[in-house]
Amino acid sequence: MENIKGYTIDEVEVGQSASFTKTVTEADAYNYAGVSGDFNPAHINEEYAKNTFFKTRIAHGMISAGFISAVLGTKLPGPGTIYLGQDLKFLKPVRFGDTITATCTVEEIIKEKNRLTLRTVCTNQDGEVVIDGKALVLAPK
Repeated sequence: MENIKGYTIDEVEVGQSASFTKTVTEADAYNYAGVSGDFNPAHINEEYAKNTFFKTRIAHGMISAGFISAVLGTKLPGPGTIYLGQDLKFLKPVRFGDTITATCTVEEIIKEKNRLTLRTVCTNQDGEVVIDGKALVLAPK
């Protein structure tokens, strides 16, 4: 495993960003269902999903949202970050085989409270925004 270095509140700048990319697989959906208990057939039953708005199974939205957590906890600000809050808008479905990139960009530095506000965006391989939101974190010391 690579050595992961975090940034303190004094080391980040507004506009600084970091990303994480992963292709979402059918196994990811089954693993997520097992861990979370979310066995919604829209995610795990193709026969059921054929009759939905999307006409096929889609990945749980929180799988892609989890990629945001990967950025915050390992890249920006990095290890020691405490995730305080997240607003998310799920804008497009993620299908198995889609490659999702989560990008977090520092929007505000609140030094007196050791907090950062970051824009959190997930895009697919076609550059379409699938999730848009904002996170509030406590930066590592």
